Amino acid sequence: AAMLAACGPALCTALRRAAPGSLTSFHCSARRHRGARVAVVLSGCGVYDGTEIHEASAILVHLSRGGAEVHMYAPDVPQMHVIDHSKGQPTESESRNVLVESARIARGKIASLAKLTTADHDAVIFPGGFGAAKNLSTFAVDGKDCKVDREVERVLRDFHKAGKPIGLCCISPVLAAKVLSGAEVTVGHEEEEGGKWPYAGTAGAIKELGGKHCVKEVTISFPVTHVDAKNKVVTTPAFMCETELHNIFDGIGAMVKNVLKLTGK
Repeated sequence: AAMLAACGPALCTALRRAAPGSLTSFHCSARRHRGARVAVVLSGCGVYDGTEIHEASAILVHLSRGGAEVHMYAPDVPQMHVIDHSKGQPTESESRNVLVESARIARGKIASLAKLTTADHDAVIFPGGFGAAKNLSTFAVDGKDCKVDREVERVLRDFHKAGKPIGLCCISPVLAAKVLSGAEVTVGHEEEEGGKWPYAGTAGAIKELGGKHCVKEVTISFPVTHVDAKNKVVTTPAFMCETELHNIFDGIGAMVKNVLKLTGK
């Protein structure tokens, strides 16, 4: 009996169907553990005008490894502009929709951000990419005076009020700094250090937004995430640093692990 029970509920169910009257003494107590339900909010597709694809992919891989149930969302709004990524320049005559572009990363399985609710999720994660500063907010244009997309602000406030964790990487921590007054976040270092941290000025902007910036590294041998335990906000620098891709991947993994841990699932 112990041997059969250890094989799990699937075997017990199959045996009951095969011989319903012969297994009345068996108790199938093993249950599949339900992982955390995590929403991932995208901002388009492509580092310069949307979601940083490598960051989104890393988040999804680490969530999968952590047993999470993932749902993806994006605002149904026009992009600020479209960048030709081969030239790094805007295309003047083209316009795209953030939700439609984000569907490329989500393999079509995506919903409007307006449908995202805390009741259906245990945590929310925002990848980086300039889309967070152009489509989810106006930070790329207005800096400390930026506005955050109405639905993005709602989601951040709702998850914060519900005491559910919020993960952000790369440039996206500016969203939390703007919306959640006094939130502690990291975008890495506060000095460029010869080009290693090309976006170090963002740390100063975070302070101007009312957030607290915490210096962190990007390599896993050092602290790569900051966990604001009070606000349940978890951040990591990712591509704010010029470094090898595996360092980005590992740092995002640490962020995801901490988010999942805070869900208690």
